[in-house]
Amino acid sequence: MGGTGDDRQRESARGDLTQGPIGRTLLVFAIPTLASNIIQSLNGSINAIWVGRFLGERALAATANANIIMFLMFSVVFGFGMAATVVVAQAMGARNLDAARRSFGSAVGFCFLLSLAVALAGWLCAPALLRLLATPAEAFEPALIYLRVIFIAMPATLIGVMVMMGLRAAGDARTPLIFMFVSVGVDIILNPVLILGLGPIPAMGIGGSAAATAAAGVISLTGLLVYIYRKDLPLRLRGAELGYLKPAADQMRILIVKGLPMGFQMIIMSMSGLVMIGLVNREGLMITAAYGAAQQLWTYLQMPAMAIGSAVSAMAAQNIGAGRWDRVSRIAGSGHVLLLAVTGVMVALMLLFDRPLLALFLGDGSPAIEQARHMQHIVTWSFLMFGCAMIFFAVMRANGVVYGPLLILVISLFGVRLGFYEATYAMIGADGLWLSFPAGSATTLLLAMALYLHGGWRRAKLLVPPNAEQCREATNAESDPAGRIRPIG
Repeated sequence: MGGTGDDRQRESARGDLTQGPIGRTLLVFAIPTLASNIIQSLNGSINAIWVGRFLGERALAATANANIIMFLMFSVVFGFGMAATVVVAQAMGARNLDAARRSFGSAVGFCFLLSLAVALAGWLCAPALLRLLATPAEAFEPALIYLRVIFIAMPATLIGVMVMMGLRAAGDARTPLIFMFVSVGVDIILNPVLILGLGPIPAMGIGGSAAATAAAGVISLTGLLVYIYRKDLPLRLRGAELGYLKPAADQMRILIVKGLPMGFQMIIMSMSGLVMIGLVNREGLMITAAYGAAQQLWTYLQMPAMAIGSAVSAMAAQNIGAGRWDRVSRIAGSGHVLLLAVTGVMVALMLLFDRPLLALFLGDGSPAIEQARHMQHIVTWSFLMFGCAMIFFAVMRANGVVYGPLLILVISLFGVRLGFYEATYAMIGADGLWLSFPAGSATTLLLAMALYLHGGWRRAKLLVPPNAEQCREATNAESDPAGRIRPIG
């Protein structure tokens, strides 16, 4: 059921991130992950274009409010996924395929149960959440429709995310990319059909946009599971291994002790976003619409940090599991170089072509364009600093260190960012909101660098004990010109 010893050895060698030139290995592994995230962001932007052009600024403001809530709900599960991927990656680095499957199975089973609870709570609490955000009255009803339809598909969406995270932890970035294309393709095709009611399908308005996204998630997950078993990928569960889907006590301890702080990191960023959009809503519908359009572009700037950080964390965790500490600092350095190169180019392009890009969401003649451009010029460059901090966090997360980064985010996103806004709003008005972004990002980077250099995170206990013989083998293999099987990318 689990395969022979030789089968296990061949499977565990797939997606090996512990060998070869670090820069090239990271690049090959990170590119599909980055492409997957950019495609996902592009999908969200195309959906926003459909909504903004077909349904107007009221509907676009509604999706801006609904999406920030969705990110909050997503964060509840995402932290457990990050904890599971650290264990999977360390186990793969230690050549312990059974431990990787046990962790993956427990995470997927727990995610399914948790996502059902999140979906139900989200459906029931959606009106209260929108009121808490001070959602403009004109946008409240469409935002509620959009949000509730999305919650229906929450289990399929979150399980799909969990499975893709597990595959990347095992060194396979190509398979998640394939099925991100599937999801985005279905979503793009269905959005105008369901919004406008083309052919025999009735017009559903903003609910049609949400229904298209929900259908895409279900179809993509179904195809992904079929593909995993058809290709016999390393993390597939067969026979008695299907029992791993019942969360085990030892795995739950890791998921909770490590996953909750990781999830809280996402929740802190989500809550910061909730507070910010609540403050933006007080500036009126036009500023809210401008902020919604600017957010679409900022989403792209966050994608490199998330994608490269994910790749760095998986690569560092595999090397930590294999006992290859000599490579971990070089992985961090390569991650920063790649992050600055990719995000720097994106920042330059967005500032150079800001007007036509924003017009995609707001329309050529919208008065909100100038407001959005003003936000862009103040905020955009700060994502370089925040992205670099995320790389430091990703490396430390690879060894299960989570509380320091969480504290840093609380300090920078609430203490510094909101403190800056409160101190400056009376003098400079809404610019206090936009300038709080670079103030918070600079603080995050400085504190992350200090923790990385002096925090003692390398002394944390491994989540998966390394196999001494395999560590010696990995060290000797570094001099082998043939190397090992390279990451799936």
